[in-house]
Amino acid sequence: MHGRNAILVTGWFSFLHGEATAGDVLALARVEQVLREAGLAYDVVWSPGFRADGTHFDDVDPAAYSRLVFVCGPVHGPQVEEVHRRFAHCVRIAVGVSVVDPDSPAVTGFHRVLARDAAGTGPGVDLAARAPVLPAVPVVGVVLTHGQHEYEGLRRHEEVAAGLTRWLAGRDCARLELETRLDAHDWRLCGTPAQLEAVLARLDLVVTDRLHGLVLALRAGVPVLAVDPVDGGAKVTAQARACGWPALLAAEQLAGESAEGVLERWWRWCLTDGRARAARIGAGFRAADPVPDPADGLVAALRAASDGGDGAVPGPPRG
Repeated sequence: MHGRNAILVTGWFSFLHGEATAGDVLALARVEQVLREAGLAYDVVWSPGFRADGTHFDDVDPAAYSRLVFVCGPVHGPQVEEVHRRFAHCVRIAVGVSVVDPDSPAVTGFHRVLARDAAGTGPGVDLAARAPVLPAVPVVGVVLTHGQHEYEGLRRHEEVAAGLTRWLAGRDCARLELETRLDAHDWRLCGTPAQLEAVLARLDLVVTDRLHGLVLALRAGVPVLAVDPVDGGAKVTAQARACGWPALLAAEQLAGESAEGVLERWWRWCLTDGRARAARIGAGFRAADPVPDPADGLVAALRAASDGGDGAVPGPPRG
């Protein structure tokens, strides 16, 4: 705490049952920027559900503050009214807020309201728009499967998904859950391969335990951190080998003590040297003389079958 003349900064991101939206937190960053540039000391109150290690209302001594700033969101409801009651001795200012009901005690309790939008006044630009520039973070597509029951006792899909998602939750990245399954009627899913490819092409990295998560990312020239979810390795391992892609872990590796170190090493490689490697592999799929695949032998197999040669598939019995 900064002391008697400090400023306490709050908002909906401070309430136990409020919510911390990206816009609200960026609005807070804009207010913090203004306070720092003015040389004003302040503390921020966070919801324990959002930042367990932050300062919470239960930790705050109201007497330590003389001024309170409420940032962003609607000034409405019992949570805001409780702030007025608890910090009645403070000068209270709302900034960048929406005023829904100007006669609400939540609004009239402030000594000054610097509104974002309110009846009878022109709208102001939201505080988030002028927030400080943020550092770039990688955008990561996550493509996981909980199926493939044909592998029976060799399946480690649940353990792999749990290990990967737990690890990803601690990474500073934008995570985007994706599904290779197409559905023309569910707006949350892609309806065509082109739609999915358009998403994949815009990613920095794909994390997957699916064969087609691996192949479609490489087709788009995007590096992949792949895990084979079958004990001993199965089609994901085989496909990584066929594509010449090295960033592959076995399911067993995720259960070991060195799992985090191995994931970290391949993560760094994918976001550096792996970019060029993935681009070359993707270009190889589209080259005039592309890498071979099983369809290259299809016509010969069909002709051999028609001629009754070796490998012919017998037709249905007559009569």
